[in-house]
Amino acid sequence: MKGAMNENASRPRRPPGLPTRRAARDLLDAVLEAHRPLEEALEALPTRLEARDKAAAHRIAAMVLRRLGSIDAVLEPFLRREPPPPARHALRIGAAELLLLGTPSHAAVASAVDLAPRAFAGLVNAVLRKLAAEGPALLEGLDAARLDTPPWLWTAWHGAYGPAVRAIAEAHNGPAPLDLSFKPGALPPEGAEALPGGSFRLPAGTRVTEIPGFAEGQFWVQDAAAALPARLLAPRAGENIADLCAAPGGKTAQLAAAGA
Repeated sequence: MKGAMNENASRPRRPPGLPTRRAARDLLDAVLEAHRPLEEALEALPTRLEARDKAAAHRIAAMVLRRLGSIDAVLEPFLRREPPPPARHALRIGAAELLLLGTPSHAAVASAVDLAPRAFAGLVNAVLRKLAAEGPALLEGLDAARLDTPPWLWTAWHGAYGPAVRAIAEAHNGPAPLDLSFKPGALPPEGAEALPGGSFRLPAGTRVTEIPGFAEGQFWVQDAAAALPARLLAPRAGENIADLCAAPGGKTAQLAAAGA
């Protein structure tokens, strides 16, 4: 314990947001090393972590996982040998913040250095400083659609959809929009896109808690595709319907809102 305290005391003052980056690192470790689903790993984060830090960690980890092939490709020219997972994850988080999430370079580098194992802090600092200068051009020259799609999935998509595989992969690389299902009679917010299946779509990054009607429970987040089965079922008021294996409950909420 004393050694750990001395080590912490010898480090410079931690930059703001370190708990967020630590949580993001834990998520990456759970998914990439322990092979656990991201949502399961998210639920296992410490309860003392503030909700906004948890959400930010999820955002960082999701970006790293979505663009993992590209991130590793831009890091590769600056690494002579493979670093251990804790250092690799610090590099990935720093690269994602530098190149994809718009974090100021000094904050992204400083946080990643503090996140890395002490023996690799110098490496992380040197690599990310180079990446801040050279990374944007490297990223621009990559075949991101191919790099960020697992080979088995690319092969399956190509077999099913042919040349459209690239457009599908590019769509998967982008952040998902926010789809909402509203209670009957509730009004969607101004600017929401009405979708054919009855859902409403808002741009990626929209804060759910700031949407009118959130506090009153007038809507819930539900992917437009996930909302289709309950609408196709066309439930009637008073009808008994069993929603088996329901989680997180979006379809059940739809059925209940329809009176079933």
